[in-house]
Amino acid sequence: MTAIVCSKAFVVLATKRLNKSSKFYETLLDASPLIFRADIYAEFEIAGLKLGIFQPREEHSAEFASPEKAAMSLCLEVKDLEAAIAHLTALGYPPRSPIIEASHGRELYAYDPDGNRLILHQSHP
Repeated sequence: MTAIVCSKAFVVLATKRLNKSSKFYETLLDASPLIFRADIYAEFEIAGLKLGIFQPREEHSAEFASPEKAAMSLCLEVKDLEAAIAHLTALGYPPRSPIIEASHGRELYAYDPDGNRLILHQSHP
């Protein structure tokens, strides 16, 4: 069997509110989208990872209407967890969990406008 040869890989999130989600990530990341098509698609690049956000076409909306919580989490490593908390809170999306002390560092969970989990992680020095 021959493996698939990929030139790049990236994460893509579906949303019914593309413009709102795009603005959230633009403000959260302090970066303009590389590509933006209102009500269709936005694409960001974060530390070498491409993050795409798209609004499904009406005929495909049933695929994304599951009442289940999304299984995917977007993990963002930050240098200053407290500053990241303040930034999310100022955006109107304060973290919903306390800071967790783990063997690999400190982290907490927050959520984007569509309920996708963000893991903000600060490694131990």
